[in-house]
Amino acid sequence: MRPGRALILLLVVPLLVGVLAPAARAGDPRWVFYSHDATRYTSPWFAGAHRIMVPFGCTRAPYYSPDPRCAHERGFHHGIDVAMRCGTPLFARFGGRVVSHASLGPAYGDNPVLIRNRARGYDLVIGHTRRVFAHPGDRIHRGQRIALASDNGAPDGCHLHFERRALHGDLATAVRPRRLLDLTPKERRS
Repeated sequence: MRPGRALILLLVVPLLVGVLAPAARAGDPRWVFYSHDATRYTSPWFAGAHRIMVPFGCTRAPYYSPDPRCAHERGFHHGIDVAMRCGTPLFARFGGRVVSHASLGPAYGDNPVLIRNRARGYDLVIGHTRRVFAHPGDRIHRGQRIALASDNGAPDGCHLHFERRALHGDLATAVRPRRLLDLTPKERRS
């Protein structure tokens, strides 16, 4: 390659990347969406409108071992991951008691929140939180700020992981949490 062309490429490529890449304020550069849904959703659980990164069920996301329920050697995701900036507030959608998260393991980050609601008959695991304001033994109430979103334990950027389990249940009891999240479409981006 001639030196003149190399100089042009050196100047033009960064310019094109700057023009074609999404703005830094658009979100975390580590976000990878394993959902074709480009809708931004609001929820009583979090501030703002955000996209689903990884939906519940069979996924091509590389973080999960192949699962016999899924075709093409895909893994199974037991919750819904919602992409949002680090520090986004998380609120309680319903009341319950915060219980110890010791049984959850490192995949949920250092500070997951586990909310038990006996009246509703299930537990809710919220992973990748930081600055948790509700601790094991605390009774939480609807609308109470309970934590902030983070990338703790998440290789793919800031987001929250929501997982609905049977009361005192483990990963095998997880069911689709979408209705629980009360997701409302806000805007769709192409």
